[in-house]
Amino acid sequence: MHPAQITVVVIVFNDADRITTAVESALAQGAAVGEVIVVDDASTDGSREAVDALAARHPRVRPLHRTENSGGCGSPRNDGIAAAAFPYVMFLDSDDVYPPGAVDALLAEAAPGIDVVAGACVRRELPENHDTVWAPALYDTSAGATLPGTVLKGIAAHPEFLVDTLSVNKLYRRDFLAEHAAVFPDGAFHYEDFVFTAKVYAAAPRMAVIDTPVYIWHVRRADAVLSISLRRATLANWEHRVEAHRRVVEVFRTAGQPDLAVAAQTKFLDYDLPMYVRELAQRAPDYRAAWWAHARTYLAGFDAAAHEHAQAPARWLARALTAWEEPAELERVMALAAQPPRLLPPSYTNAAGQPVLSGRQPEVLLHGLTDLPADKLPVTVNGTVSVGHSLGFTLTVPELHGLLAPLNPQRAVLRLTDQHDVLPAKIREQPLHRTGDSWQAAFEVTTKDLADAARLVSWRVQADVVCAGGERIPAEVRAAHPGVARRRVVPRLGRPLLVQIHVTPRGALMVRIAGGLHGMLDVLRRRLKRLLAR
Repeated sequence: MHPAQITVVVIVFNDADRITTAVESALAQGAAVGEVIVVDDASTDGSREAVDALAARHPRVRPLHRTENSGGCGSPRNDGIAAAAFPYVMFLDSDDVYPPGAVDALLAEAAPGIDVVAGACVRRELPENHDTVWAPALYDTSAGATLPGTVLKGIAAHPEFLVDTLSVNKLYRRDFLAEHAAVFPDGAFHYEDFVFTAKVYAAAPRMAVIDTPVYIWHVRRADAVLSISLRRATLANWEHRVEAHRRVVEVFRTAGQPDLAVAAQTKFLDYDLPMYVRELAQRAPDYRAAWWAHARTYLAGFDAAAHEHAQAPARWLARALTAWEEPAELERVMALAAQPPRLLPPSYTNAAGQPVLSGRQPEVLLHGLTDLPADKLPVTVNGTVSVGHSLGFTLTVPELHGLLAPLNPQRAVLRLTDQHDVLPAKIREQPLHRTGDSWQAAFEVTTKDLADAARLVSWRVQADVVCAGGERIPAEVRAAHPGVARRRVVPRLGRPLLVQIHVTPRGALMVRIAGGLHGMLDVLRRRLKRLLAR
């Protein structure tokens, strides 16, 4: 049992239905949580009354009621920091929860001299309850993370930590925050976590890293009002993200850490920029034009070193944005932002024989393409699907600037993975056959093996190209023909299966299968939702 040491700051605005669950998850951490300060940002929906009811039942709950809404999350969190009475501070949002044991796991590492303890955050997609670890390269040892169990003296030697922009998955020494004026931007400032976390990192804290899940981030894509991170369909969201990132770079430069400022720009090129580019196909032409212009303006001020340190596809993507005044070659540009990136056929070269992104726009050179290791080559794998009692997949791998033939591709591995990781992956392997300037393989997967009677199952279609030397090149399978999307009913004894070959906005193949009454109802619900949204 830990004595009372922690102030948990919970912020709420018009979330009366969820605030109780959030606060109770903090109280359930035990006596180490000395107080839960709940800052109500002038709610109008009954949240104030819910907070007061919690305070009446639980002596450790301290309500703070703001009289005017701040327009953001920063001001109420700052109010909570200022009112905190205990040596450590943590943050919690009204629609999220702490998992059992989170506080004990963090306090176990909060030895004297430790300023911050950082733990794993789990993103939980609702209502499916599908969990993924946020920033797995930092926190998920099963994904290769090596930092858990270590103590960092600042992140200068580990700039990869800039990917973790969250404030809520950490325990902070309150005096450390006060000493370095580490507070959130006030007012209607979105992505406030970016700036606060940059201030913490810029102060070079002694930071212990653990792999224990300490925060459950609820992702509700069906909500009428989406969280800020899910509002990427608005241009304002992009503008807010850029402004937050600009402030992050400023924080590091002001703190005399120019290397971290450059690393933050590199992270923006590798992570933030592709996230929005991947979704351009879903946006209206006026959004694309305005987004493109805003992105070009911002990228023009980046240090040359940031581009040099970025991964090759991100460098090419940034070069295309800065070179072309208006949106151009969108399909090829979006392919660079795919996961993993791909270069669409055909291959283009300029007059000097150098690889370029586009035949019509030859100024975007693919610098570094020929230096990439085999597993990082941005290959394209095109796929077609025939539907029956078995699904017939044909995968075609086009040549890539003459880089594949020397590797001698031998086999293709088809991987179908359940989008929500409930059903086990279906893996098939077949030899690749050379046909001109490409390689081809054919697969069959029994349709009923992909069905779940309880729900609609969406299968991601991925592939590995295995070469003669053992090199393995991963790829997301792209629809060979844009018009491939279609539905078909597959008869069978008992209930039939409804099979849909789906193409995502970024051109990737997916297979959706509904089996049984529940699966069919799931399809009908989704169709009704789309109709109502029009």
